[in-house]
Formats: sequence, C-alpha cells, structure tokens
Amino acid sequence: MSVRFEELAWRPTPIGEISLRRRRDPRLDLDVYEVKLDDEFLMSSLFTAGEIELARLGLAPLAGDRLDVIVGGLGLGYTARTALADDRVASLLVVEAVEDVIDWHRRGLLPFAAGLAEDPRTRLVPADFFARVAGPDGLDPDDAERRFHAVLLDIDHSPRHPLHPSHAAFYRPEGLRRLARLLHPGGVFALWSDDPPDRDFEADLAAVFPTHHSHVVRFANPLTGGESANTVYLGQLPE
Repeated sequence: MSVRFEELAWRPTPIGEISLRRRRDPRLDLDVYEVKLDDEFLMSSLFTAGEIELARLGLAPLAGDRLDVIVGGLGLGYTARTALADDRVASLLVVEAVEDVIDWHRRGLLPFAAGLAEDPRTRLVPADFFARVAGPDGLDPDDAERRFHAVLLDIDHSPRHPLHPSHAAFYRPEGLRRLARLLHPGGVFALWSDDPPDRDFEADLAAVFPTHHSHVVRFANPLTGGESANTVYLGQLPE
C-alpha cells in the first residue's frame, strides 16, 4: 500500500506555485494524483472524462490517416494519451508552459501516462501556447509555417475564467482567427471547459468556425456521489 500523502514535485512559476501530489483515498482504495496552482486545484486523476473526450471528440470529425495534432497544456497527460491511442495520429506536438510538468512525464512520476514522452510521435515543447498563437512564428518552434489537423486545448478553467489575464484575448474572435490560420482546411479546434456552455463564447466560435458544437460531458463524481460535467467546444473549418 502506498503512503497516505506525498508531494512529488513543487516549483514557483510566473503564474504561481505549481505542485504535484499523490494521496491515498481510503474510501475509494486508490491513489489520486492532483495538480495545484498555489491553493487552487487544477486537475485530478479522479476526473478525467472531459480530458479524454476532448481528444476523442476533437479527432472524430477528421478524415485521413496521417494526422498532425497539437495539444495545448500537458497536465496529467490524459488528452495526449488518448490522442496517441488513435492510430491515425502521425505526430503529436504538446505545448506546455511549465517545464516542470514536462519533467514529471519524463521522470515517470505519472504511471498512468507511461509511454507518452517516449512515443516516437510525441514532441514535448516548453512554451506559452497563447504567446505562440499570437506571435509570428507559429506553434511549432522548428517550423513557423506548419499547420495542424487538430488543436486540442486544455489550459484554462474556461474561456471566461483564464488562469492568467494574458490568455483572455485568445478567446475572442481575433484570437480564434489567429489559431484558425494554423489549421489545415477542414481542421478542428477543440477546447475543454469546466463551465457550462457559454453563449457569448459560442457566438465568438461561430464567427470563425462555420461548423461548431458544444458537447456537455457528464461523469460520475465519486466525492459527492452525484454527477458532474465539463464542456468540450468544437470548431471546424471548411475543407
């Protein structure tokens, strides 16, 4: 049996103190991995349905079998792992602002994400996703002109509750247009949100992506005994 509580990693960052911890939940009889930013919980291995569905829903509309995919925000790795499980994915570029999070995966601190960093299709890039979208050099540091078939984004709590004020402009039409320029024709933008569907953001998404949907992902909450939900927004460009 594992120890009841262990802080696996901790580091101050420009947006706050980020930490990875493992705790034993005796009621559920399992180890729970959690990421905190200062005193705020960012993610937990108890609640992964939304992160998994972000990849599944984001890749489902795409045709072809040589897909270039980018994940914004590595976190515990569930979105990236789910994308790699799709045999059509030829390359996966993961952009993560906190280099320590990349290090967690390279050091094997997250057993359920084993193999993600070692997969030959994967590149882990320490960079600010939002700054790269807004800048002139694209999302791939090695190829400013590179486009992707899908961008799967899970960084902020929601379009209206970003982790940092500098992220807010991305969720407006002009920010979404900058992202759209980095997609192939027919490309998909998929976004995880912890909030219910937001009509204002849906309108902004519709201004850029002719095909757009808001999917509510419901899942059992073992802490409350009830049900919780996330939202996955999808926007797709015309072919």
